[in-house]
Amino acid sequence: MATTLRPTLPGLTTSLGLMLLAGAAALLLTAPVRRPAPAFPLPQTAIVPPATLLHRLDGEYSRAGRPVDAPRVTVRITQPLEIMRYQVSAADYARCIAAGACKRLDSPAPRGDLPVTGVSHADASDYAAWLTRETGAVWRLPTDREWAHAAGSRLVDDARGFDADANNPARRWLADYEREANRKAASDPAPRPVGSFGANEHGVHDIAGNVWEWTQTCLRRVSQDAAGRTTGETSNCGIYVVEGQHRAPMTFFIRNPKSGGCSVGTPPDNLGFRLVRERSWRDRLPAAFNRLLPA
Repeated sequence: MATTLRPTLPGLTTSLGLMLLAGAAALLLTAPVRRPAPAFPLPQTAIVPPATLLHRLDGEYSRAGRPVDAPRVTVRITQPLEIMRYQVSAADYARCIAAGACKRLDSPAPRGDLPVTGVSHADASDYAAWLTRETGAVWRLPTDREWAHAAGSRLVDDARGFDADANNPARRWLADYEREANRKAASDPAPRPVGSFGANEHGVHDIAGNVWEWTQTCLRRVSQDAAGRTTGETSNCGIYVVEGQHRAPMTFFIRNPKSGGCSVGTPPDNLGFRLVRERSWRDRLPAAFNRLLPA
């Protein structure tokens, strides 16, 4: 006995929609993107895979009015992160100046293979905007969390290790003093050629060398009660987090970290940056298409 299959209208509609989507996706993925090639080498990047990490939150925390370490939390990074392998060099930044898109530096580096230093958050943002226009890809400063993810095993957790102790506040003061003394003793301000501090497991170079890097994360101040519950939080986007051998809050227009722009503690030796490349819709399309297909 023969059986006649009668496809339903919803089924036909779904199948036809998937076929049209597949055809459109194929055309978009294979169509060439015509844009003028930049007249300079594109930045080398590393792809940091998704991961779960134990991350110490950014910000200045106080409990019952006394400073404490920020909490460590488990963070899931769900998307690959594409980040420059090297910090932006003096030669890279000079091209932006020559194009009239970046401001001249107060003390330019004597060699092009040195990381650019003496740059403010505003300078780094100008460079990112120029590189975006020149390459057609979106470049930006990393967040503090993205920077920590890219740093991998080179990330320095410089928490004091002491929470507020109402009975003996001197313990934390002494820990602060010892930490700042060690930072000053380890100061090494002369920039070295890019790559001098080696690569981590992700192929990202010079993490936690002697050039601190700007992020796009604004300074947060978080208040907690005696039980550790958050009672208040403020955010100041005139001050940003810089990352390196230790975290430091830095005012956005500061180029020289030793000029008083660091809110607290020993200032960084130098201020520089590297950028993240945003994944384009073309990068995301295959994964999005796969999610639409029936299992």
